[in-house]
Amino acid sequence: MDKPDGKKQAAALARAQSLTQSERSAIAKKAASARWAAARNLPHAVYGSRERPLRIGAIEIACYVLDDGRRVLTQEGMLTALGRAAKAKGGQGVRTSVDSYPPFLAAENIKPLIPLEITLSTSPVEFVTDGGIIAFGYPAELLPEVCRLYLRARDERILLASQAHIAQRCDMLVRALAATGIVALIDEATGFQAVRAKDALQEYLERFIRKELAAWVQRFPLEFFQELYRLKKWPWTGSSRRPGVVGRYIKDLVYERLGPGVLAELERVNPSDGHGRRKVKHHQWLSDDLGIPGLSQHMHSLIGFMRASDDWASFLALFNRAFPKRGDTLPLL
Repeated sequence: MDKPDGKKQAAALARAQSLTQSERSAIAKKAASARWAAARNLPHAVYGSRERPLRIGAIEIACYVLDDGRRVLTQEGMLTALGRAAKAKGGQGVRTSVDSYPPFLAAENIKPLIPLEITLSTSPVEFVTDGGIIAFGYPAELLPEVCRLYLRARDERILLASQAHIAQRCDMLVRALAATGIVALIDEATGFQAVRAKDALQEYLERFIRKELAAWVQRFPLEFFQELYRLKKWPWTGSSRRPGVVGRYIKDLVYERLGPGVLAELERVNPSDGHGRRKVKHHQWLSDDLGIPGLSQHMHSLIGFMRASDDWASFLALFNRAFPKRGDTLPLL
């Protein structure tokens, strides 16, 4: 009669013999990846899997939350999001030198538009998936930046005909991500939202609003005011002196919808004198890494809705449905 350990060994041998060659190869590859990752101390995915992709409409993007808190999209996910084939042409993978770009930014007509801050964020992140495989990803926040890059190329009429579908996809993504940030969407998709810290809103506001006042820079495109005047049927004079009600419209259409708790925090750090006047503009308190990009993204979508509307009432009906006021609660928290 076999000892218990002998029975276990016999069962394990039987299972091993029942595996196909491809199954044995996959197990060996996973074990080798785990040993290699451990030796290099790579971050691990603690939330997310290929079975739980980020879904934006009909688009599915592989996404993960790493054990150091970073949210990443796989390279295949980035390509799929932009309407590209999941595998780059010619076997082109992650960049291999400082001067090269990942395949979703490798087009020659796009390169002259790529700012330094995007270049610095395109270094691939090596991590270990939930399946124990080493993968390459990119910061999730890079996706909307890449989308805006393609939209700028479209506006400057330098897109190739073969890239037109990418611009269409980017336009859709920018609109979708304006309502709910990509980090919140990933947290929902991966299940991480259930374990986020209770002070997540405060951490978000600390990132969204800067500690020190910035110098004034024009943040509201002239087209926003032109479209506002057109929809309100006011005569456009081009003057910088505008009716006082414009400030209330900006508060309603922009700051109350910019992010959860953002307006309340801005009014705390930049209070009114009691007569509707403030020392500086609210946007001078927005942070460079989250606040200003969030404002730019929101203004892009807002102006798009204004362009598509014939009158103020129809614009408000559409915009209120697409961009409800945010309140003081993080979406999906």
